[in-house]
Amino acid sequence: MRFHRTYFSRDARFSIGIELDAGRCYVSLPVSNGLVDYEEYYEIDRETYARFLSVPAEASAFVAECRRHERDDLLIVQPGRNRGTPV
Repeated sequence: MRFHRTYFSRDARFSIGIELDAGRCYVSLPVSNGLVDYEEYYEIDRETYARFLSVPAEASAFVAECRRHERDDLLIVQPGRNRGTPV
């Protein structure tokens, strides 16, 4: 999988982009498990992608849900057993 970031918010700590191999849109956020820092990628549809790019502040509620693990059904890559916590 090749993730291409099209928007990044340093303050809110999330990014928006496209997974190039399958053409899926995503929102990602940094996590850490104490051993390694990495990103979790949550799939979003094209309409949501366009809306979040136009008004990135609208992504805030979605990102908060992801941080609380309420959107795990949308994870593109399932975490291992030592899942990180949002940074």
